[in-house]
Amino acid sequence: MHPTTSHARERINEDIQRELSVIIGEVKDPRVSGCMVSVIAAETSKDQRYCKVHVSAFGTFEERELLKGLKSAAGFLRGELCRRLKLRQSPELTFTLDRGIEHAAKIDALLKNG
Repeated sequence: MHPTTSHARERINEDIQRELSVIIGEVKDPRVSGCMVSVIAAETSKDQRYCKVHVSAFGTFEERELLKGLKSAAGFLRGELCRRLKLRQSPELTFTLDRGIEHAAKIDALLKNG
């Protein structure tokens, strides 16, 4: 796959973010389906072989187990991405937990109670 322009890569990142948001909801693994997972951002490498996916989760979950569940489901997620976005090659997915929303909620609660 040829390196893409920053505009095209940005569009692909948005497409991956949008589709993964839906596909993750279809994962049957209880480590993933046991909480509400939101895809905050997707960052593909210039050659589109790798994609770092930033997720946020709500509900009762063990962080390490959630990330293990997502890693375990990566093959399914890649296949679905490839099919839905008609990609020749689906990027290798890595997941990171984004705590920005959780942090903002804690600050908001402190401000309301303080």
